[in-house]
Amino acid sequence: MKAAFQEVQSSFETFCLLAGIEAFQDLLEEEAADLCGERHQRHEDRRGRRWGKARSPVAFHGGRIDIERPRVRTPDGQQELELPSLAAGQREDWLGRWAMNQMLINVSTRRFRRSVRLPDGDVASIKGDGTSKSAVSRKFVALSSAKLKDWLASDLSSLDLLAIQIDGLHVQEDLILVAAVGIDAMGEKSPLGLVEGATENAATVQALLDNLVERGLDPAVVRLFIIDGAKALSKAIRRTFGRNTPIQRCQVHKARNIAERLPKEAHATMRKALRQAWEMEDAAKAEQLIRNLARRLDKEWPGIAATILEGMDEILCVVRLGLPRELRRSLACTNIIENMNGTIRQVTRNVKRWRDASMALRWTAAGMMEAKKGFRRLMAYKQLPTLKAALLAHQAARLTPATSDGGLACKGEAA
Repeated sequence: MKAAFQEVQSSFETFCLLAGIEAFQDLLEEEAADLCGERHQRHEDRRGRRWGKARSPVAFHGGRIDIERPRVRTPDGQQELELPSLAAGQREDWLGRWAMNQMLINVSTRRFRRSVRLPDGDVASIKGDGTSKSAVSRKFVALSSAKLKDWLASDLSSLDLLAIQIDGLHVQEDLILVAAVGIDAMGEKSPLGLVEGATENAATVQALLDNLVERGLDPAVVRLFIIDGAKALSKAIRRTFGRNTPIQRCQVHKARNIAERLPKEAHATMRKALRQAWEMEDAAKAEQLIRNLARRLDKEWPGIAATILEGMDEILCVVRLGLPRELRRSLACTNIIENMNGTIRQVTRNVKRWRDASMALRWTAAGMMEAKKGFRRLMAYKQLPTLKAALLAHQAARLTPATSDGGLACKGEAA
């Protein structure tokens, strides 16, 4: 330690390194003494004997460095004994976490070495120290694969989920990933699952829902599903959770789809009418306002009028459930999962070529876990008991004749 302190004026990095190495070697000597006893003394019950010294690599700052360690063998000298601290210092998962963290913050594998070793520093990078791009890539693949496997097998039965958002993320032309995010009774958000498919069809979504059910999501419990409007999503949700499951179509997507087919001069009028309808407390009046908008546009834009009326019950589901205005604003769109998708795109921006679906799953799952770190509680979480009561009322009403025809999302519920 004294020798290391003398180096502090020339390089603080060297001081930390030397001080850490000396402390670590002292720990190894203590473990060797525990197995072999003190030097130059007889120990009848010793479990090992000293066998000289050797140099071994240990994890350091994202890579490896060599240290001198004592060797210990069994009393007969036939078998090497492991020193616990050395085994811990050589654990690859330390380096894997370094690699994964650096890649999640967009450090490329080619620049990893420079990010953990100063180019002109005293701790030089050497061949075989675990900082090369290939070594970093192997660590990331190994750790992300293990985390993906554990996550996709995790138990969901303990989550008191009230709402689930589902959306697709296009990775490349013939590969799409469908993800789900849940909101529990306390307003906490959790990534739930992820599947891959060639398109966002009912089979792909069904695979996701089947996985959630297998992991403990009870299909008998009514929940609010929030989607972007894809018919495949609605079809798979109703097949799994019942044809009267409340489904809210994202109002932001709906307004955007309508605006894309209208001339710019009509955008303001259309958005104003939709906003007024969505802010109303009375679902019947809100529906009438939207129908009036469609009627005004029917003469000049008949196709757009049909688009406005399509999926009426799903557009106004949160209104029909009688939720407070602040809670409706939080649950009437897919902003939560869209924000998560933005984090995924940020995490994966250094990926130049997607080799296969397995690679896409690993990277996307890592991005979802990264997004989870920034999740905030739902803004209107104090009003979630209202949602729970409305869902229970909806579940009770599903057995009445008012909900037995047409497969409507929210007709007949107490508002």
